[in-house]
Amino acid sequence: MEPENQTGVAEFFLLGLSEDPEWQPLLFGLFLTIYLVTVLGNLLIILAISSDSHLQTPMYFFLSHLAFTDICFSTTTIPKMLVNIQRQSKSISYTGCLTQVCFVLFFAGLENFLLAAMAYDRYVAICHPLRYTVIMNPHLCGLLILLTLIISIADALLHSLMVLRLSFCTDLEIPHFFCELAQVIKLACSDTLINNILMYLVTSVLGGVPLLGIIFSYIQIVSSTLRMSSAGGKYKAFSTCGAHLSVVSLFYGTAFGVYISSAVSHSSKDTARASVMYTVVPPMLNPFIYSLRNKDMKGALKKLILFATVSSALVLGF
Repeated sequence: MEPENQTGVAEFFLLGLSEDPEWQPLLFGLFLTIYLVTVLGNLLIILAISSDSHLQTPMYFFLSHLAFTDICFSTTTIPKMLVNIQRQSKSISYTGCLTQVCFVLFFAGLENFLLAAMAYDRYVAICHPLRYTVIMNPHLCGLLILLTLIISIADALLHSLMVLRLSFCTDLEIPHFFCELAQVIKLACSDTLINNILMYLVTSVLGGVPLLGIIFSYIQIVSSTLRMSSAGGKYKAFSTCGAHLSVVSLFYGTAFGVYISSAVSHSSKDTARASVMYTVVPPMLNPFIYSLRNKDMKGALKKLILFATVSSALVLGF
């Protein structure tokens, strides 16, 4: 039977990571834990930065925005998956699916550009330390955040509006745990050539330019660090970049891993499982990377936890 063309789609169906009923409780518990750890960890980072005057610097300014982005990124995908598992349902409305596509693109774009901004901040701090406060002034930091917001919003809206022009068939099953742009486009009955060209072109430009900026920044950082005569100076320079470099490696490494796996594997399920590595894992691990590898963050978190403990004790005492 030929699939019928539908101009008014009511809902899509998210097949998730596994259709085996025995796996559903395990998946629910695992992703609920991941989500709670992600939200709590990134929230602690934001609270620690906002409460400690020593952390009111450009590096931590960008880090707090990255933590907020990670919370929103996870909130865009995981709660809907948990609700579907709990209700034993796979459906997501047409509007809900397009909204999810839009927000996933928006927050992924924000993460991408924030990592580039943080790399530039480290480049200025190490290669031009005497001019750091002049270059990385509040006006420039605010401008960089505004620019990332504008570009990310434009990218998300462009792709979402291009999906609106498509008509879909009766086969509306998405072999994923969220509405991914590429998977939604595959379900369309109408011509998707423009959508595919736009998707690959924009992704290459908006993904490639920040990545090239990060690579250039670190080439300059390594070159500048190697010219330092002091071993202590070299260690300090590399230690300030260690956490950010780990986060960059995690984000881009998992994203490229998903791209390679989708190109090699013809199984949609394998691609969906691989996508977990860049949509779910990095937001959860980022707070641990920054808190464990950063002495200032450790100190701020200890103060925050101590303050919360003392406050709770006083409240309970009264």
